[in-house]
Formats: sequence, C-alpha cells, structure tokens
Amino acid sequence: MRKLLSALMMGLLATASVHAQTWPTKSVSLVVPFPAGGSTDTVARAIGPKLTQSLGQPFVIDNKAGATGTIGATLVKRATPDGYTFLVTSLGPLVIAPHLIKGMQYDALKDFDPIAVAVQAPNVLVVPANSPYKTVGALVAYNKINPGKMSFASSGNGSSDHLTAELFWQLTGTSGSHIPYKGGAPAITDLLGGQVDASFQNINAVVQHIRSGKLKALAITSQKRSAVLPDVPTFGEVGVKGLEVYSWQAVVAPKGLPADVRNKAHAAVIAALNDPQVRQQFVSVGFEIVGNTPAQFAAFQQQEFARWKKVIDTGKITAD
Repeated sequence: MRKLLSALMMGLLATASVHAQTWPTKSVSLVVPFPAGGSTDTVARAIGPKLTQSLGQPFVIDNKAGATGTIGATLVKRATPDGYTFLVTSLGPLVIAPHLIKGMQYDALKDFDPIAVAVQAPNVLVVPANSPYKTVGALVAYNKINPGKMSFASSGNGSSDHLTAELFWQLTGTSGSHIPYKGGAPAITDLLGGQVDASFQNINAVVQHIRSGKLKALAITSQKRSAVLPDVPTFGEVGVKGLEVYSWQAVVAPKGLPADVRNKAHAAVIAALNDPQVRQQFVSVGFEIVGNTPAQFAAFQQQEFARWKKVIDTGKITAD
C-alpha cells in the first residue's frame, strides 16, 4: 500500500511539473468585465500581445460587461483554475462592488488567486473650461453654502470616480448631487458640454482635454504631482488631507491555480509591464506601473476593501 501511495504521489508531482513547464498549450482567455475602450480594456489589450509573444499562445481579450463588473468576475470565479482563464479588472469588482451589491456570486477576498496589480492612476477633479470655480477652495466654499446643488458626474454607481466624490464630501463637510452615467465617456461628454458642474475622472481619461484647455483641473488625488500634469496641485497641497485615491487595474485567476503556473503567469505579466513600448503607452497618459507580487497584491486588496467599506458605510451609499 505504501509503495502504491508513493507511486501515486510521484505521479501527481510529475504531472504538476510537466503542466507548469508546458503551460500554456492552447489559447488563454483574458476576461475584461467592462466594455471595450475603457481603462481596464486598454490595459488588457496592451499586455495581451506581449503575453502572447513571451508564452507562445494567443491571449484573447473577452469583454464580459455588466453589473459593475461582477458578471465577468463571476464567470472567472467559476472557471477551472488551470491557467486558461484570467480576469483583468479594475478595483470595482474586487473592493467596491462587494459592499454595494447584495447576493453576489463570489467572495472577492477568497475566490481568486492574485497575480499582480498592473497599473494605478490618480483621479483629477475637473470642471468645464468656463466654470466659475478656479480653485478647490472656491468650489468647497460654494458647496458649503449650497449643499447638494453642484452636480458631480461619474462613470456609474460604485465607480472610483463616484466614491472619490463621496470621500471628498465627507472630508470637506460638504455635499453635491451625484449624476451616474453608463461609463466614463458619456460623463466626460456632458462635462465638456457644461451639462454637469464637476467630476473626479481617471487622469488617463481626461489628460488630453486638460492639455487642450477644454477642461480645467483643480487638484489631483495622488500623493505627489503627476509628471503629465505638473502644474496641477495635489489635494494635500490645497488643504484637503486624506484624499489620496488611485484607480487601479489588476490580474487575478480562479482560486486554486497551480503555484508553478501562477509564478510563470506573474513573471510574464511583469515582463509585459516593463516592455518599453507598453511602459511608454501607460506613462504618457498618467498611469503608474505597479507590478507587485501576489502577496503584496493580497495585502493591498485587504486594505482597499476595508477603506472603501468605510466610505460606503459612512455615506450610506447604495448601488441604486
């Protein structure tokens, strides 16, 4: 019996070793839980070709949008953890949606194996070019006197731009009127047209409009000024402490991914992020390369999960 068990164990170890050495042997799906054209989709389409090149099999983008990204995340959670399905996602499905959506089909902290946070980008408080509010101080002063009157556009309920506005109101003792859109593009369109007063947008989504003078940036949510908008102060500089917020994109796999496959996938993702062409594509629009380890990602997710839970609970925010 001992000999039989020993032989079985050796066989399993040999199979696992061969699996890791040969993976991938067929195309790999990179599920993006949002429509094509957004920040997360852009990240997936930037690293996908590099993964194909380095690992020798096609890495195919599969957009599965809906329900604040939770439809695509649920699909990946239910996939076989064999290295042929990954989720390229923003922070929403992993640290925000769990606090907003009842009856979710996955546990964001337990049902995925973290690979790496790929990039992060701060948000920028922007107003139309002809807005009467030229500084954060002026905008805060108006909101204090006129609570709930100023409209703030976002890409949707529970998005990072929505919750950044909520945190801003909490930190400044003000309130505004949240106007959710079905994505960042229509929110920015109405902001450019003056239909809404302000918005916290991902820097990469509005940097070209700021540079062209169509939007005015009042402050940025990063720890220090961005190299692509060096004249825009941080919120810390203008007296709003604690508003350090980053939108981020990451790669995860279904729980149970073999360790050797996870290590190989992680190494390939980091190599893709450090490719000069990919790095330049990201950095030129304000993304910051992260490329951390699975352990660092897991710890970071725990911190972000707790942070946004507090903001959501304090603001009594719902997904409706």
